[in-house]
Amino acid sequence: MTRLTNKDDVIFILTVDTEEEWDWSDEFPNDNFSVSNIFELPAFQLFCQELGIKPTYFVDYAVANNTDAANVLANINPELCEVGAHLHPWANPPFFGETTEKSSHVVNLPIEQTQQKLDLLINKIQQNIGSTPRSFRTGRWGINGEILQLLDDKGFEVDSSIYPLYSNEFFSCESANTSPYWPNFSKPNQQGSQRKLFEIPVTCGFNRNNYSFAQKLHRAMEKPPFTWIKANGLLWHTKLLRKIYLSPELCSAKDMIKLVDLSLKKKHKVLHMYLHSSSLIEGVTGLSQDKNARESICNRIQQVIEHSKQKANIKFCTISQAKEILNK
Repeated sequence: MTRLTNKDDVIFILTVDTEEEWDWSDEFPNDNFSVSNIFELPAFQLFCQELGIKPTYFVDYAVANNTDAANVLANINPELCEVGAHLHPWANPPFFGETTEKSSHVVNLPIEQTQQKLDLLINKIQQNIGSTPRSFRTGRWGINGEILQLLDDKGFEVDSSIYPLYSNEFFSCESANTSPYWPNFSKPNQQGSQRKLFEIPVTCGFNRNNYSFAQKLHRAMEKPPFTWIKANGLLWHTKLLRKIYLSPELCSAKDMIKLVDLSLKKKHKVLHMYLHSSSLIEGVTGLSQDKNARESICNRIQQVIEHSKQKANIKFCTISQAKEILNK
């Protein structure tokens, strides 16, 4: 006798940091931006449409300010995607001196500078793409209460700047919820009582069920003496412990499928995949050296989608549509 099983309803979001291309190990560019990767978007969008995916393109100033690149986004059917805002401090006027590692993170900017940059970004997206962004992601991740309040003041409804299970010297998202939530403006990693600005983090985890313990172990391996033997690298290659992000530019289809299975087992209602538009062309970020970059990215995405649809009832939507569905 065939045993019938009920599948859970799960939202699938794909967000794309839509930006200039540059070698991430090099200095931050502040002029003469190359945005040739944007011309891969029509083919990428068609691929998404064939699968039913509705991408959200977080667009930065370098792209919005380039007429040809902006036209690419303006010509995509707005019913099949969303245009959000993405703030790169080094690419977004007004400029306040040379961009350093510290000032490349939006969370380190005086809020007055962030507001001026955001105003120009919104205006440029409206002017050249023809839409008003209602979703946002900081460049290089991280968020704080002042920025959340600014986003609320500017009419944004969704933020996606939380990068779960990650920390650096400038911010920490280690304690943040891995599922969508209403953030506390005073403590953005925590649930709050406000109901104006919704946070939808990207999907991440480990190849182990206990994420909390896995994160503690992973962090411990980042300190001496474990760094001397590159312990986390050994754990990754032996598959004993892998931190996995639902990102086809960072992880294989097999690892992402493992993450999907664990997320569904944990009854997560959202699968949130992300990538950078610059990963659609070869060898510009230093992140991946794959040939036929767009085809490789799309192949990984398709494998994850096909597997996910076997495991759950997948609903594809943009990030703002997801916010509405989750809060009905």
